[in-house]
Amino acid sequence: MIPAIRGTHDILPGEIERWQRAEQVVRDVCERYGYREIRTPVIEREELFAKGTGETTDIVQKEMYAFEDKGGERVTLRPEATPSMVRAFVEHALEQRLPTVKIFSLGPMFRYERPQKGRYRQFHQLDVEVFGVADATLDAEVVEMAAALVDALGIDDAEVVLNSVGCAECRPGFSRALLAALGDRAADLCGDCRRRAAVNPLRIFDCKVPSCQPIVDALPHATDYLCDPCRSHFEATTALLKALDVDFRVSHRLVRGLDYYTRTTFEIRGGRLGAQNALLGGGRYDGLVRQLGGPDRAGIGFAAGMERLVLAMPEGPGPRAPDAFIVALGDAARQSAHRLARDLRRAGLTVLIDYGDRSMKAQLRRANRTSARHVLILGEDELARASVTVKHMASGGETLVGRQDVVRMLTADPASAEQPAPKRGLSVLADDEPEGGPGDVEQPAPKRRLRVPDTAV
Repeated sequence: MIPAIRGTHDILPGEIERWQRAEQVVRDVCERYGYREIRTPVIEREELFAKGTGETTDIVQKEMYAFEDKGGERVTLRPEATPSMVRAFVEHALEQRLPTVKIFSLGPMFRYERPQKGRYRQFHQLDVEVFGVADATLDAEVVEMAAALVDALGIDDAEVVLNSVGCAECRPGFSRALLAALGDRAADLCGDCRRRAAVNPLRIFDCKVPSCQPIVDALPHATDYLCDPCRSHFEATTALLKALDVDFRVSHRLVRGLDYYTRTTFEIRGGRLGAQNALLGGGRYDGLVRQLGGPDRAGIGFAAGMERLVLAMPEGPGPRAPDAFIVALGDAARQSAHRLARDLRRAGLTVLIDYGDRSMKAQLRRANRTSARHVLILGEDELARASVTVKHMASGGETLVGRQDVVRMLTADPASAEQPAPKRGLSVLADDEPEGGPGDVEQPAPKRRLRVPDTAV
């Protein structure tokens, strides 16, 4: 057997339902806030992330899957979505097509790093972006939306953490203050921190090495070095968040790991995830669109790792039980069973059928394993009477129903309405059955023992 590549994972039945539930919540929340979905390629030019994500970031220097393709062009599997979203915004002139450019995307990303719980080399990410709005009220709305998303997923132990990292005007002064505060202690930092101090001192705050923490905790705070416009922006953001009843904590250590952030940065952290506890994070990046060759437009957004969101979600309902399992006895019955399955599926029901020439006992065992709400039995007696024996699994009762009435009966059955009602279509009669006849009237089921065995095979 050839196993999966290290750092990748299969999402299997039993787990995929949680993912589908999370993705549905994501789409519902994004729609309520006016976001439109887009999908960008998983492969892009390498320079897009070198310029956008930042030459000095760990992502670009250590983690990108970058290579030369057969045409000699340097390409990469996208390690994050924001540069791709910026490229799409510019390339397709989305500001001319949308009244406000509020977009989101769901899809796989790729980073070469040490796999651990909730972190993979191929992972999945929600990305939410807004372009062209510089006002602080949008910052507050984006943070409030992120908190609403986490709440809608049922994650009740989350914390919103906020900071401002300033802009191109005030950040250089803060960087100089950081280096001055480090002084001779810079030599005591880990190798990564010494490298960061030389190229982007703010990224020292990203360090997780235990020996560096006392030094990092003693460093100056970005909010103490903000210029007047950045300070006013941050104060307006926090004031509106308070008015929106969003609980948050300001942390001077929150700078995020990407070079393009300006002013507002934020994370939402979950208490159940251990050390890797960031559920989502983002912030403002007002210079990135221009940096990547577009017009001078403001930008803000956030990204959420779907693996971590799914891990943090509470347990929910399992997969929806099939509405019916069809048991067929004999060649003629099997052909009729497939037509019946087609008709029920067109009516919006979930229907399973046995494909082999198994005995009734074996088919009933298989039906029992599926937890189907009804078992529909077609044999010689049913074919002769243009009917179907319907076994109601909850009650154990049996009914002989006219062939053309099966769809109506199952779509109206209260047991079929225990889950959200599917979209119903028109019932379709079997190709060779008349509109009327003896099958129109419910009749006693043929004398046949239909007990479903308790044990599964």
